Amino acid sequence: MSGVAQPGMPLVLVMATANHDKAAEIRQILGAAGGVRLLPRPADVPDVEETGDTLEANARLKAVALSAATGTPAVADDTGLEVDALGGAPGVRSSRYAGEGATYADNVAKLLAELDASPGRGGPRRARFRTVVMVRFPDGREVWREGVVAGTVAETPRGEGGFGYDPVFVPDEGDGRTFAELRPEEKHAISHRGRALRALAEALRREAPST
Repeated sequence: MSGVAQPGMPLVLVMATANHDKAAEIRQILGAAGGVRLLPRPADVPDVEETGDTLEANARLKAVALSAATGTPAVADDTGLEVDALGGAPGVRSSRYAGEGATYADNVAKLLAELDASPGRGGPRRARFRTVVMVRFPDGREVWREGVVAGTVAETPRGEGGFGYDPVFVPDEGDGRTFAELRPEEKHAISHRGRALRALAEALRREAPST
């Protein structure tokens, strides 16, 4: 099926992510934007190897694979935490910074250890989160947008919410709390993923192919 929205009907998108935390945020943000109905990633679709060297490339790999496997437009994203003192690392390898199969805690622990060992330790721990989110249609057309939020890396994890590096990321536009200390709606209002998904929803309203 094409998944192209008919007048008065939502655009149907299958989510490419197998990460339940990320899928939940996509549902909360993109679902709230309206005009879209999200389907879960089918359990029988194999994992997509993220071999790209940019966030855009990895988002495209996942969206292409899921659209091809399902015959439905697919939405995928890739997100990286870029830390100035580490030359932009972990960047595109953020989800596997501590190795394949690393847990969130493993990645955070490695990040803090690398910062403690960096030549610039003790200085500003400037960083930014970037998300690229993409919709791929079965006919090969695609729509993508990027979201960025700047901040600093905390010295120790704080908070119980969120996932990934959220316990150590303090957004500039907040009040000193980490993403993990913010309520979901507070985080989504300023986060990289929130910005990317809202921009994508607007772009889909303008640019999605018609029959």
